[in-house]
Amino acid sequence: MQPIYFYLDLFTLSGPFILSFDRKVAFYKSWKYLFPAILVMGAFFIAKDAVFAAWGIWGFNDRYLLGPRLLGLPLEEWLFFVVVPYALVFIFACLKAYIPGDPLQKVHRPFVAILSLILLVTGLVFAERLYTSVVFLLTACFLLYHLCRRTAWLSMFLLAWLVSFLPFFMVNGILTGSLLDEPIVWYNNSHNLGIRMITIPIEDSMYNLLMFLMTVQIMEWLKKKY
Repeated sequence: MQPIYFYLDLFTLSGPFILSFDRKVAFYKSWKYLFPAILVMGAFFIAKDAVFAAWGIWGFNDRYLLGPRLLGLPLEEWLFFVVVPYALVFIFACLKAYIPGDPLQKVHRPFVAILSLILLVTGLVFAERLYTSVVFLLTACFLLYHLCRRTAWLSMFLLAWLVSFLPFFMVNGILTGSLLDEPIVWYNNSHNLGIRMITIPIEDSMYNLLMFLMTVQIMEWLKKKY
């Protein structure tokens, strides 16, 4: 047994956590909003993950896990919903601190509109493919909500999501088997489009977008509320 998934969780958290005390970013000051946001987002995603695992939409290879499971999900999957949103929001905070202006200000609205339309149509056409339909339709609804509200941070959020593709390919690539004999996380292709970015289902990119967007949305609401 090689607990590679656990090591990936630690690797994903280590850099952002150490750099959270950078003076300019001072990410640690956002913890009082971040961790409650992660808790709420994580409750939703863990419930969905547990159902999908029970239905055989995806599963986990015990060869690369520590062993303990709760609600049918390995410990590493629970940690995933802490360390990944932490790392994603850290990228968002760094871009806001270090990049002057708003590079995507003029293009983010048409980009969001087109992406939302593609997700809506695809999610409806492939409604029987549950991973595709659930993630695509939910992501489209959240994006359209922020598009209609003209959310001020949406363009910088999209830039952070695009930047996150580099670690996304690294971590999700290992999880889906790009560097291993077999995947740590396997997928039932009857519930996704069967389109892979190397070994990563294309749905995973929208899954990360939805998880990231929900976390930032809850954080920003908490900042205004408290």
